[in-house]
Amino acid sequence: MSEVLWRPPADVRQRTRIGGYLAWLERTRGLRFADYQQLWQWSVDDLAGFWGSVWDYFEVVGHQPAEQVLADGRMPGARWFPGARLNYAEHVLRAPGLAEDAPVVIAHSQTRAPVTLTVAQLRDEVRRVRAGLRRLGVGPGDRVAAYAPNIPETYVLMLATASLGAIFSSCAPEFGTRSVTDRWQQIEPTVLVAVDGYRYGDKAVDRRAEVAAIADALPSARHRVLIPYLSAVADPAELPWATSTWSALAAPTDEPLAFDAVPFDQPLYVLYSSGTTGLPKPIVHRHGGILLEHLKMLALHHDLGPGDRFFWFTTTGWMMWNYLASGPAVGAAIVLFDGNPAVRAAPGGPASPDLGTLWRLAAETGATYFGTSAPFLLACRKEGLVPRQIADLSRLRGVGSTGAPLPAEGFTWVYRSVGEDLQLTSLSGGTDVCTGFVGGVPLLPVRAGEIACRCLGARVEARAADGRPVVGELGELVITEPMPSMPVGFWNDPDGSRYRQAYFDRYPGVWCHGDWITIAEHGACAITGRSDATLNRGGVRLGTAEFYSVVEALPEVADSLVIHLEDPQGGAGELLLFVALRAGVGLDDALRTRIVRELRSALSPRHVPDGIHQVAAVPRTLSGKKLEVPVKKILTGVPAGQAAAAGALTDPAALAPFIRFAEDRGTAVG
Repeated sequence: MSEVLWRPPADVRQRTRIGGYLAWLERTRGLRFADYQQLWQWSVDDLAGFWGSVWDYFEVVGHQPAEQVLADGRMPGARWFPGARLNYAEHVLRAPGLAEDAPVVIAHSQTRAPVTLTVAQLRDEVRRVRAGLRRLGVGPGDRVAAYAPNIPETYVLMLATASLGAIFSSCAPEFGTRSVTDRWQQIEPTVLVAVDGYRYGDKAVDRRAEVAAIADALPSARHRVLIPYLSAVADPAELPWATSTWSALAAPTDEPLAFDAVPFDQPLYVLYSSGTTGLPKPIVHRHGGILLEHLKMLALHHDLGPGDRFFWFTTTGWMMWNYLASGPAVGAAIVLFDGNPAVRAAPGGPASPDLGTLWRLAAETGATYFGTSAPFLLACRKEGLVPRQIADLSRLRGVGSTGAPLPAEGFTWVYRSVGEDLQLTSLSGGTDVCTGFVGGVPLLPVRAGEIACRCLGARVEARAADGRPVVGELGELVITEPMPSMPVGFWNDPDGSRYRQAYFDRYPGVWCHGDWITIAEHGACAITGRSDATLNRGGVRLGTAEFYSVVEALPEVADSLVIHLEDPQGGAGELLLFVALRAGVGLDDALRTRIVRELRSALSPRHVPDGIHQVAAVPRTLSGKKLEVPVKKILTGVPAGQAAAAGALTDPAALAPFIRFAEDRGTAVG
């Protein structure tokens, strides 16, 4: 076992929400569990008992009761809570434990001054926007699309849409036209709501041309609403694509706030896969499944409740925005941020590089939970940043990390530089389920480099190449029992063939997620990269995550990408390392030697690359994922246009060196 960095306090069951849940289970169900492992085992052995208890414990409002909890446990197609009718937005706006005048949305932006909404104000804004959508004819099943950043208007729009039983979909405004239309042409929204632009640091980004092109490509969007965010323009006549403005949509009205009681499986929102290798998969999530899953995760695993201020750095194009959005359902206020997290800038003021921006935001807003990505934490570490020295983080009780595996040195940095008494959770899951399969829980210690547990209700296993479940060995991450937040399906996939192909083709009846995982005897986990990007040298599988943790620890290396090209004859193949270096640093023989030495000593001789090459930047998706598989395809002769969709990348030009590399090797096609 790794070094223990944090231990639960002796009275953890008296002071945490999961402790309260355990006491409730004993009092109302006669169930007593000695430790987390026993609780987890019950949660996956008795799915109906566990998920039924989540419904009851959190007092879910069912306008019509369920006939049973789980009518059919087969995957795909599990039937949860048949007959039940409810509404996700009703539970978010219930904001249990918060007074009417308590802040529930605290929004900071590099485009405009901060905005705070109380519970009463949030409910009123949702009421007015719901009425505005009704005036546009929006009803159950209609799609409402938001090309808007992480600001209160987007949040209000999502809740108003959900309150009507309509379906929400968002794209962050940094997405290019093609990326947006690839997503929304599939779902054919009736209403398009968009900003005119935004500021990223002190840079003004005008998106009026992009919105006009998106509107032209979406003939289904009869109503197109402008949010004048970058400028004070409020007259839609100045923007021919707009038919109305946000102020008109949210106009005063006497219409009361109401919630359409919809079936448990009613689509709530559509999220999308990255779309790097084809059309993004439109993943349809349901009201009931998302509600129950987020109640469980936010309260029982993250220990969020009344008095908490929950922050996760995200854009509206990443599932973590949807995860953050559920905070008020457990009584936690949410903190929104729109802008560049690596610069310090005030609206209209100059910007300067500063990785302390989000930490100062946490202090200013009184955040008790700080969520971010593993690359951000590692970047702070590499800069030598000590957040507790630049910001008052005394209220912080939890730090969350996701988006990539967090190596041991990242854990150690958090406890040395952020705080000693907080619970650090490394979380891994995905857009596919809009949650984490594996993460942390207040009942368990935090160990360097380990994901503390498999989450309640998630029967996660590791499978060897022959399909056997394994413990203590690297295996394919699978889920062998259904979860309520598994998608209803994909949009416009009437026979479910795309859905089955995505998750169930390899192991029929078992969800195959596409990650490598090692599950220890004591229940902790380690994710070591995507299984479709595995480095397989001489029959030994090597995860990419451990590779990056060594290479990117070197001060000269800003980012890296490792690709393994297999030998068709069964040999070791070719292992190629591409490094993006810090400004002013060049790749010379001395640096190559250091990289090789570090990999050999920290990992093994098998990890030593056959070639090390410098690139200007590592290509990433808009949600920050490295393009391991698309780059591998390019290097093996797949035309670049087929290997990766440029509109899905933060910087399409970052692919150019890999195309040239393939051309020089004679493997490029087209």
